[in-house]
Amino acid sequence: MNKYTGKKAVVTGGTHGMGLAIVKALLEGGAEVVLTGRNEKKINEARNELNSSSAHVVRSDAASMADIEALGVFVEEKLGRIDYLFVNHGIAEINLLEQVTEASWDRHFNINTKGSFFTVQRLAPFINDGGAIVFTTVANDKIFPGLSAYSGSKEAVVAIAQVLAAEFLPRKIRVNSVAPGYIDTPSMGVPGLTDEERAEFMKQGDEITPLKRHGTVEEVAAAALFLAADATFTTGVELHVDGGFARGLV
Repeated sequence: MNKYTGKKAVVTGGTHGMGLAIVKALLEGGAEVVLTGRNEKKINEARNELNSSSAHVVRSDAASMADIEALGVFVEEKLGRIDYLFVNHGIAEINLLEQVTEASWDRHFNINTKGSFFTVQRLAPFINDGGAIVFTTVANDKIFPGLSAYSGSKEAVVAIAQVLAAEFLPRKIRVNSVAPGYIDTPSMGVPGLTDEERAEFMKQGDEITPLKRHGTVEEVAAAALFLAADATFTTGVELHVDGGFARGLV
């Protein structure tokens, strides 16, 4: 029997990168998954790549309360109950102090923070007692210029996850976070980079990461699934998957 046979999960931001890696691992293990995305091109690519009757791809914007409500209806109709919720969606834009606008600030917090909280609120009734929620945060112990809105919005998610870990104790639902460092994704977490900028970003990341390499989306997925399925006596923690970057091991 596959590890996740009979299990049901929701993965937001599941059409590419780390989210898609989580989805693939769940499907390979026998789970049924609802995954969300905003970009129609990525949604279609994910649907074609997965090509599975156990994968249900839904367009859903985490910044839209209407979309979150509709996601809840879809999950209830398609899956009924779920075992795992991976709150993985997010955006990152590099803007220095003088470049930050109210619109860019609100965009980060609406998607990364507000969208994460209300997604959990909407789907909470469908999570089985004893289930698990895993947020994707970021290895934020070292801060870089231009990421005030992004870093602030993700730190808020860490705090929310810890509060929810306490609130879900009566239902034995564990709430944890996985915090990636430099991970090899198409955008490296920052959309709009040119090929040259992406290569330089990766080079810099490798130089300042103690393990001297970037991580893979599969490594992040393995950590997220560990928190969801295997770490049954763990709740309220943030697990860094960053090659020692955040802890400054060297």
